[in-house]
Amino acid sequence: MNFLTVKAIEGLDAYKAIWVPLVAWFIAQFLKVLIHFARKKRFDLSLMWSPGGMPSSHSALMTALATTIGLLYGFDSPLFAISLAVAFIVMYDAAGVRRTVGYQSTMLNKMLDELFKEDKEFSQRLAEIIGHSKWEVFAGALLGIALGMLFTWPW
Repeated sequence: MNFLTVKAIEGLDAYKAIWVPLVAWFIAQFLKVLIHFARKKRFDLSLMWSPGGMPSSHSALMTALATTIGLLYGFDSPLFAISLAVAFIVMYDAAGVRRTVGYQSTMLNKMLDELFKEDKEFSQRLAEIIGHSKWEVFAGALLGIALGMLFTWPW
């Protein structure tokens, strides 16, 4: 390897706390597309940018960040404690508050459909898949931890 290649690899190493979580998010979003294709036999690339679904990309991103920080700076560091606390908040929110908002959106859409069934001009709908089930959050968390370890562990 030449000098520039070595420096480029060392540069990537310095930014692991940024790129590892982003890779985890991207992989989780791509898995949503693949899982949807396996279930519905329909390819829907718009799922790459949508919230909700299996696995939780929020959980994958945050646990990859916490794992990466823990491995880089130590699991007893204040940075790890902060990233872990934020990861738990994000995962709780994804499976709790955002999931409830999704249920409410479904109910409101049904009510609006009934109220405006004669009005063909009214077609605005609320997004219904916003949050995650506990299994989707758990799967995303496992994915994030695995990717954080894969890319950061000092093999």
